[in-house]
Amino acid sequence: MPNIDFAQVFVTFLVLLCSLTVHEAAHAWTADRLGDPTARLLGRVSLNPAVHIDPIGTIVFPLIAIITGVPVLGWAKPVPVSVTRLRGHWKRKFMAIAAAGPASNLVLAAIASLLLHSISVSSRLQEVALAPLATFLFLMVRVNVVLAVFNMIPVPPLDGGNVLAGVLHGPVAEMYDRLRPYGFLILYALMFTGVLARIIFPAADVLESWLL
Repeated sequence: MPNIDFAQVFVTFLVLLCSLTVHEAAHAWTADRLGDPTARLLGRVSLNPAVHIDPIGTIVFPLIAIITGVPVLGWAKPVPVSVTRLRGHWKRKFMAIAAAGPASNLVLAAIASLLLHSISVSSRLQEVALAPLATFLFLMVRVNVVLAVFNMIPVPPLDGGNVLAGVLHGPVAEMYDRLRPYGFLILYALMFTGVLARIIFPAADVLESWLL
């Protein structure tokens, strides 16, 4: 049996769970503010992880990734949005709802970075005492930056795909929308060919270097 650092697994999973919860709550809150109460009526404008958990994407897949040491990515239940309730410039509003999730992850990463920089270590005893907090905050930066970059990849059904769909018009928009049913297949192809990692991690490393 491989040596598993259960404490590290727990902390990483807790960070991911918190990050995904805030991500989905941001989608739900933004949709409600822009005129669509669907998510609020379903109880999704909440920081309670239980209302956002997807058993596979939030629990099984991330735990396997954490234990095996592969890059940690996960997802929660998508927030439903009824575009017919987004009066006026509905495309702009839909783009704002889509962008709210990654934006919330960047805000979390920035807050964690500020807290990490504010930790003052003046003795070995303090360094030992603050080590778990520093680890938690570092992971908050790393995980949230990766989630933000991953979700802004312009492939439906990721948030970046929904943002791009709001920008496109006419035949190009129609052609792009036809890709939506194949979005997950495209993502899996990018993942297994290694292209996904080459897209995500260089950008995430740059953002992380700015924050840390």
